[in-house]
Amino acid sequence: MNASILTTSIVLLAALVYRDVVVARVTSTQAPNSTNILNTTGQGIITTSQPLANNSTTDLPRVNTTIFDEAYPNATESTKANQGTDSSQALPGNSSTLENATDNGVEERGKEEWDHEHPGVELIVLNWKDVEYPFIVTLVLIFAGLSKLVFHFSHFLSSKVPESCVLIVLGVISGLILYYTGVTKDVKLYEPNLFFMYLLPPIILEAAYSLYDRTFAENIGGVILFAVLGTVLNCFLIGLSMYGLYMVGAMEDVHTSFVQMLLFAALIVAVDPVAVLAVFQEVGVNNMLYFLVFGESLLNDGVTVVLYDVMQIFITMPEITVGQIFLGIAKFFVVVIFGVLIGVVCGMMSSFITKFTNSVKVVEPLIVFGFAYMSYVLSDMFEFSGIISIITCGIVQAHYTFHNVTKKSRLAIKFLSKVMANASEIIVFLDLGIVTINLDYDWKTGFSLWALLFCIVYRFIVTYSLSACLNKFSAGRVRKIRLDEMFMISYGGLRGAVCFSLVALIDESHVPMKNLFVTTTLFIIFFTVFVQGGTIKWLVKKLRVKLAEGDPEMNLNRELASHVFDYILAGVEQIVGYTTGDHHIKKKLDKLDDKLIKPKLLKHATRTELSDISRCYEKVVMKEHYKNLHCSGAKLPKVDSDMLHKLEHVLNPNRQSDDDFSSSGTGTCDSYQSLVSRFEKQLAEDNLAYGDDVHKFFKYTLENVKDKILSTDAHVHDEHERERVNKGRTINEEGVETETGTIVFTL
Repeated sequence: MNASILTTSIVLLAALVYRDVVVARVTSTQAPNSTNILNTTGQGIITTSQPLANNSTTDLPRVNTTIFDEAYPNATESTKANQGTDSSQALPGNSSTLENATDNGVEERGKEEWDHEHPGVELIVLNWKDVEYPFIVTLVLIFAGLSKLVFHFSHFLSSKVPESCVLIVLGVISGLILYYTGVTKDVKLYEPNLFFMYLLPPIILEAAYSLYDRTFAENIGGVILFAVLGTVLNCFLIGLSMYGLYMVGAMEDVHTSFVQMLLFAALIVAVDPVAVLAVFQEVGVNNMLYFLVFGESLLNDGVTVVLYDVMQIFITMPEITVGQIFLGIAKFFVVVIFGVLIGVVCGMMSSFITKFTNSVKVVEPLIVFGFAYMSYVLSDMFEFSGIISIITCGIVQAHYTFHNVTKKSRLAIKFLSKVMANASEIIVFLDLGIVTINLDYDWKTGFSLWALLFCIVYRFIVTYSLSACLNKFSAGRVRKIRLDEMFMISYGGLRGAVCFSLVALIDESHVPMKNLFVTTTLFIIFFTVFVQGGTIKWLVKKLRVKLAEGDPEMNLNRELASHVFDYILAGVEQIVGYTTGDHHIKKKLDKLDDKLIKPKLLKHATRTELSDISRCYEKVVMKEHYKNLHCSGAKLPKVDSDMLHKLEHVLNPNRQSDDDFSSSGTGTCDSYQSLVSRFEKQLAEDNLAYGDDVHKFFKYTLENVKDKILSTDAHVHDEHERERVNKGRTINEEGVETETGTIVFTL
C-alpha cells in the first residue's frame, strides 16, 4: 500500500516539475519589455531590454512595410505590426542603409517564424498539456483498484476495519503529500457538481438493481416511512434544537439565522450506509433488516437533496411568508412525484426498445445505461429529484428490460454497474480524505458536539418510534421489527459523501458560516464512519441479530410455498371483503401488469408468469443432474459458473481427478459409496432441521444411485474373476468361445 502511494506521488511530482520548467522556459523567452531597433549599419535587428522613450519615435522616418508583405505574404498580423513598429523606430540615416537593414530584419524574422512553425523531427516529445486530465483520471482509477485489492488481501485489516475507513486514511495521506508538494494551490481537488453528475449516479443505479427483491417489496411501506417521514422529522428536530440552544446561549455565537440552521440540518441527515451494508453482507443478517437499512438510506438521499434545495430557496428570499411555506411543501411533493414519473417513462422506453435488439445484442447494455442516466439528467434539468428518478428507472428496468435482453447482456449490465459503483465509491472516499487537508477550518466545540449529539439521539428516537408504529398499526406485517433490529437501524445511520458535497455547494455570500458548517460536517462524518462503522460488526455479534436462513435460491419448496400462500391469502382477503389487503392489492397489480403492460414491453410476455418458480426449478434440476453425473463417474466439461464450482467442491472436496479413480476398479465404487453415504448423512440432518418431506425430491435419486453402485461393484468383481479363469478365450455374440483372448459382453 505504501509502495503504491509512493509511486503515485513520484509520478505526479515529476509531471508537475516538468510542467513548471516548460512554463518557466517559455516565459523567459518572451521578455515583455524588449524592444527591436534596426541597426543603421546593416547588421539586422538589435534587441534591447529597455523600452524607448515616448518621444524617441517622433522624428524617426516611417518605413514602408510593403517590402515585408511581398517577402512573407503568409506572416501573421502581429509580425507585421512588430515590423512596422521597428521600422518606425529606426535611427535616421540614408535610405539605402535603411532599406538594407529592413531586408536583413525581415529575413531574420521570417527564418525565426519558419523554425518555430516547422521545428523538424524530434525523437521523443513530451506533450503533457494534451493528456494532463486523462492521465490524472486514469492514475486515480488505477490507484483506486490497487487500494481495494490491497485491502481485501490484508485479512488482518479487512476483518477489523471497514473499507471506507481505510480509503479515507489513504486519502488523507495522499492529501498531505499533495499539500506539501504545492499541488493543491493550482489544482481543485474536489468539485461537488462533478460528484453529483458523474460519481453518484452509478452508485444509485447499482443499488436500484439490488432493490428488485421480494423482501424489499414486502417492506416498501416501512422503507418509505423511514426515508420520508423519518428524514423530515430528523431535519426539523435537529434544526429547531440547534437554533434553540443558540438563542439561549448554550453554544458559541455563530451569527446564523433559523433558515440557515435548517439548511445545515437538511444536509446533515443524509445517510451513507456503505460500511454498514458491507458488514451486513459479510455477517449475513436477515433480509428484512438488510433491505430496511438499504432502502431507507437510498431514498433518504433523494429526500435530503429535495429538502436542501427548498432551504436554499428560502435563504435567498428577504421575507418568508405563509404562502411561500406552502409552496415549499408543494414543491417537495412535485419534485418527488415528477422524478418518479420520469424514471418510469425512461425505464419503459428502454424495455420497449430492447424488444427489437435480437439482431444487435451488443447495444443492449448501452440502451439500458443510456436511459438510466437520461432519467437522472432530465430530472436534474427540470430541478426534480434525480436520485429518486434513477432509482425508479433501475427498478423498472429490472422488472421489464432484463427479461428482453439476453443472459449475457444481463450479466454484463450487472457486472458493469457493480464495477462503476465500486470505482465511484472508492474515488469518493479518497477525495473525502484528500480535501480534508486543504480546507479553511472554523472549529467551534459547542456547535460541533451539540450537532453530533442531536444527530445520534434523534435518529434513535425517530427510528424506535416509527418501528413501534409499524409493528402496531401495520395490518399486513407478520414479521415484527425486533428491538435489536431497531438498534441496528438507528446505529447504522452513518454520514458520508452526500452530506459533504451538499455542504460544499453552499454559497458563502448567502451563508457566511459556511466554513463552520463544513468543519462540523467533516467531524460528524469521521466520527460516524470510524467509531460507529468500526464497531458495527462487533455489535451484530454481541446482540445476536437474527441471521439469514440459508440460501433460498436452491430451495424449490420454499419458492413454491411463497407463491401458494400469496394466492391463498389473496383469495381469503377477497372472500372476507378485505379489499385493502396487501395480497389482494398485489394480485390486482400483477393481473393488470400481465394483461396490459407486459404484452407491450416484453418480447415473450407469457413466459414470465412463473419466472421465479421456473428459474428456481432450473437451478435445482441442474444441481441434481450434475450430482448424478458425478456419481456415475462421468467427466464433466469445464463450465464457468459459481454454482457449478461450489458443487464440484462439495462433490469432490479432495480435488481428486477421475483418472485417479479409474486406476483401480474398486476405488471408484468405494469413493462413490462414501460419497453417497455422506449425502445421506447430510439429508438426515436436513430432514431433522426442516422436516422429513423437504428433500424427497433428492431421496429417490440417491437411493437409485446407491443400488446402481452396489450392482456395479458386484459386476466388476465378477468381471475380474472371469478374466482370470477364462484367459485366452472369448465369447462371441451367440455365446460361442473364440481364441482371441478377450471377453465381449452383450448389453
